[in-house]
Amino acid sequence: MQNKPLAAEGRTGRSSQLFWPLVIFAILALVFALALKSGDPSKLPSALIGRPAPAIALPALEGLNEGGRPVGGFSNKDLATGEASVVNFWASWCAPCVQEHPLLVALKERTGVKLYGINYKDQAATARRFLGRYGNPFVAVGVDANGRAAIEWGVTGMPETFIINGKGEIVYKHIGPISAESLEAKIIPMVRAAAAR
Repeated sequence: MQNKPLAAEGRTGRSSQLFWPLVIFAILALVFALALKSGDPSKLPSALIGRPAPAIALPALEGLNEGGRPVGGFSNKDLATGEASVVNFWASWCAPCVQEHPLLVALKERTGVKLYGINYKDQAATARRFLGRYGNPFVAVGVDANGRAAIEWGVTGMPETFIINGKGEIVYKHIGPISAESLEAKIIPMVRAAAAR
């Protein structure tokens, strides 16, 4: 008779040994899931803020024309002309880039800022179709065929947007697509602040 209670006690002990690790795992999984959902990737720090834009010399997007004239590529020297500018990394295969593109057009129309596009690892024909379909807000479009410029700029994914002051220094980095809210709350105020420097 004494064996039965001991056996039952042993089963209870083993059950509790399995129960608590599972509870702890479930709590940790919940904490990580909430952190991932509530995190704002645009708040990730960038080591480039306050520093000159990385040295680049990007070729033009082949066959891209605007008003019958070819649209050129650009270098970091084009970003240090005394005027604020915006650099946007994008690709035709990037769904968030499609969502954000009308807001880039609106940014140019509302602020008059020069937008420079960096087309990332894309086919020239599909990149041209993208701009033909959604509009071309860029004064120049450089091609980052091998992804080297994205590495130099610390880009983590498409799209990403950088605001540059007239000295060619990065003053703001926006990770992910620009939304209507971020356009009003962050991008336009930062462009105006960069223009005033």
